[in-house]
Amino acid sequence: MRTFKQKQSQIQMVNEEIMHDKGAGKKPLEDLKEPALLFPESDLFKNWGKNLTHDEQRDAQAAFEQYGYNVYLSDRLPIDRLLPDTRDQRCATKVYPETLPTLSVVLIYLDEALSIIKRAVCSIIDRTPAHLLKEIILVDDHSTNGSLKVWLVLKPHLKMLIVKHHQQLGLAQARLSGWRAATAEVVAILDAHIEVNVMWAEPLLARIKQDRTVVVSPVFDRVNYYDLNVVQYNPAAHAFDWAMWCMYESFQPGWYSLHDGSLPGKSPAVMGILVADRVFLGEIGGLDGGMKVYGGENIELGIRVWTCGGSIEIVPCSKIAHIERSHKPYARDLSKFMMRNALRVAEIWMDEYKYHVNIAWGLPPKDHGIDIGDISERKSLREKLNCKPFSWYVENVYPALATWKDVVAYGGVNAQKCMDQGPTPGHIPIAYNCHYYHPQHTYYRQNGEFYVGGIKSHKYNDNRCLADPGTGNLPALYPCKEVFHST
Repeated sequence: MRTFKQKQSQIQMVNEEIMHDKGAGKKPLEDLKEPALLFPESDLFKNWGKNLTHDEQRDAQAAFEQYGYNVYLSDRLPIDRLLPDTRDQRCATKVYPETLPTLSVVLIYLDEALSIIKRAVCSIIDRTPAHLLKEIILVDDHSTNGSLKVWLVLKPHLKMLIVKHHQQLGLAQARLSGWRAATAEVVAILDAHIEVNVMWAEPLLARIKQDRTVVVSPVFDRVNYYDLNVVQYNPAAHAFDWAMWCMYESFQPGWYSLHDGSLPGKSPAVMGILVADRVFLGEIGGLDGGMKVYGGENIELGIRVWTCGGSIEIVPCSKIAHIERSHKPYARDLSKFMMRNALRVAEIWMDEYKYHVNIAWGLPPKDHGIDIGDISERKSLREKLNCKPFSWYVENVYPALATWKDVVAYGGVNAQKCMDQGPTPGHIPIAYNCHYYHPQHTYYRQNGEFYVGGIKSHKYNDNRCLADPGTGNLPALYPCKEVFHST
């Protein structure tokens, strides 16, 4: 077996061959001039590929535009490449029960590059104990790249299944299809542009064995979309703002007080990649199939799990390398889907807090006119499960969320020109042609605070308030906590 350093050397050699493939008998590399970049503004070539020929650059750029990551390089890297072990050192010493639940792994994809899927499948087979891995299920959400014919590496004991959608149904429906097809005790629902790392499955399965109502997620390391190198990420909670955009956030202080980075940490939500007891996931309603295309379904699941009898944890001893695309190939602008899905989550789950989502998206507090689909079934599910109110979730699970109950007006201040936060850094507001993007978002609260340039979703952040500095100058923008809460 090759060591990690040996495999890294092989990968480096492959990169060098791609970058300098000039053929035998030609001039030494140091005597060759670097070709000019054909796409100097492309994100792909900002940190990679400067020595590719023009034909190679065209091929690499075309594939990058199609997929959102470096397919040209992926096609030339080993399918079974070794990943750096980025776990906390204590993880390697942990011993897990001999008897663990069986596992179905679901990979969902839409127009994914073939070599990326190969690498995901190989990593799962190579790094999951054979007696635990019952099946791999590939869910194709109606890919349009006709050349994609899934390559399968089979072991005699392993069941492989492909589920194909005849039309694009979106992430939530793809995950639902994978869950429905699964037959193992535990289901892991992953993106297809991942590689699982060493002993990724055992800590997740062990935690679910302890408590079947816990939905768990690994820690994601980032795979750069341009050079496919792995960048270590530290454990963090999966969180969100009032617009329902996902984000990383610190765990609660109690986790850090334990001084053990190998321990699971509680999380308000889950970022799509999730592992759960298959039957329990069904008992609480799976995923909301009424979500469209992208976004919101993971936050909806997080709220539902917490308020309906379960919990969510991030497990640091499980690591997965995940490609962060430059762009989604199926939709360059995801905001309209995100907004629609966020409004659906709010209407079903957020009770008196639901208009916070309207404020975050700059919509009227009522009658926003956006079709969020039929929510009767999900409302009935909430009632059937006797779920806690959203106020309980805010107070007990996600107290870092700022509440906006006293916001009485929001929008743009228009008097031929609009009030704008002006240049940043800086604190002088200006009148500017109206465009109504973030710098011109204003909010007025009952306590007299007047925000310019957006409103923050979390208590640990501060807004900028228009205030009189008391020096005889014109009003300016200052941190609101400094202006209104100083002692």
